[in-house]
Amino acid sequence: MLESAKIFRGVRARPLGSGAIVNSRVKTMILGHRTLALTACAVCLAVRPLAAESLALNGYNAAIGESSISGISSGAFMAVQFGTAWSSVIKGVGVVAGGPFWCAEADASDIVTGYWGPIWRATGSCMKGPESDLQVSDFVTKADGKATSGDIDALSRLKEQKIYLFHGYNDALVAKATTDAAATFYLHYLGTTSGNLYYQTTIGAGHSLVVEGETQADGVNACNANDSPYIDQCGYDQAGIILQHIYGALNPPNRAQLMGSLKRFDQSIYTKPDTPDALSLGDTGYVFVPEECQRSDPCRVHIALHGCKQDIGDIGARFVENTGYNAWADTNRLIVLYPQTRSSSLVPFNPQACWDWWSYIDHTDNYVTKSGAQIRTIKAMLDAVTAGAKPATPADTSPAASEVLAVIDTSDTSADLAWKMIEGTAIYRISRAGADGQFTVVGETKGLSFADTGLAPRSSYRWHVSAIVNGVEGPTSTDVTATTRATPAACNAPGNCRLTK
Repeated sequence: MLESAKIFRGVRARPLGSGAIVNSRVKTMILGHRTLALTACAVCLAVRPLAAESLALNGYNAAIGESSISGISSGAFMAVQFGTAWSSVIKGVGVVAGGPFWCAEADASDIVTGYWGPIWRATGSCMKGPESDLQVSDFVTKADGKATSGDIDALSRLKEQKIYLFHGYNDALVAKATTDAAATFYLHYLGTTSGNLYYQTTIGAGHSLVVEGETQADGVNACNANDSPYIDQCGYDQAGIILQHIYGALNPPNRAQLMGSLKRFDQSIYTKPDTPDALSLGDTGYVFVPEECQRSDPCRVHIALHGCKQDIGDIGARFVENTGYNAWADTNRLIVLYPQTRSSSLVPFNPQACWDWWSYIDHTDNYVTKSGAQIRTIKAMLDAVTAGAKPATPADTSPAASEVLAVIDTSDTSADLAWKMIEGTAIYRISRAGADGQFTVVGETKGLSFADTGLAPRSSYRWHVSAIVNGVEGPTSTDVTATTRATPAACNAPGNCRLTK
């Protein structure tokens, strides 16, 4: 999306025919985009050398059912689509500046508008948010229908997914109401496991993936920016929080020279029978592989999807190298897959290298299903990376206290807790104490994280967790303490809102 709303508003459509007809203003913008792409390619040549070219992805000892996905902007919409379509293998989804499943509502009936209806909705209601909960119920109905037909996995599997949602209050492109709709969509399916969803809205980021640095560095922006490369420094380690919300407490990231390897691969192998161009995908994708994974140690896979104008052609290797995923992956046996789009000015019409979340490839509603061209391509990549998976070893079944419990993030009304796995645990019980010092059970979960909600802003709390194995509750963990953030001041000018500490 990003500046797509500005571009698409300048485009006049004809019903069917030879493709999009653009006016002189849009031609100028597209030519400028091509110039930017050429400049960015020059930047590509200047970044540190990647590992030697590899035609195909290698298979690693990574169980496909331990996979996860996250994305920013159009990548966030695609992450929702992929995680919903393939909920049988995706255990967690990170959504940064994105919205609900089937937001653009594209299907074959859009022939009556020359297939411009989805573009109008994508750049209109999907940027501003649905007008009512009734529209969100349409997204649920669509998902239910696709599950019933077998085009996507059973939606009961969403109940076990860990969901991270993020809206920066300086985001001038995607409104909070859009991400609110994503929360409503997920909560419909989570039901009693609502603690699996954590929603952060108190960081003053612009439309961006957020990294930890406090001061502006080369290649990234100040916290409230809404400009390329759409990576903002806000003192907030978003990649680490996403990965820990999905997988539980992890080892600290490697902030020094990484030991793993960043490798190129040929995406055309995975787009077949189509060419990458036909799907608005790049010829080359990237994968980060830790040393242990190259030695066939047990590993897991996270798919990180860039947003519009964040592909290699537009911003060089910044998204692949500077968003924080690799530092966490290097010390936690996580393989990070970075598929790449590319801009396309004709057919398909995708001048900003966005992921297909409004059916720009074939103008049908299969773009949200397993058979969707880009979804099946990403799945083929995931299948290749996990092809070397070996059977897991039996787990220990003795109850014990969780060794590590951490508060990995707080908002004004919630806290995100994560801990290390206790082998053989069937369930974890989370308890919280407020100002009165009395602990109360606030939830139970099968996973290794829990979003505790309904908290008061700027208030301190304590938590501990216990493991229940074969019906026997073990000892509680050491208490952890955290204070919730302040509620951001009301502001109707995103991009210029005052940053709240």
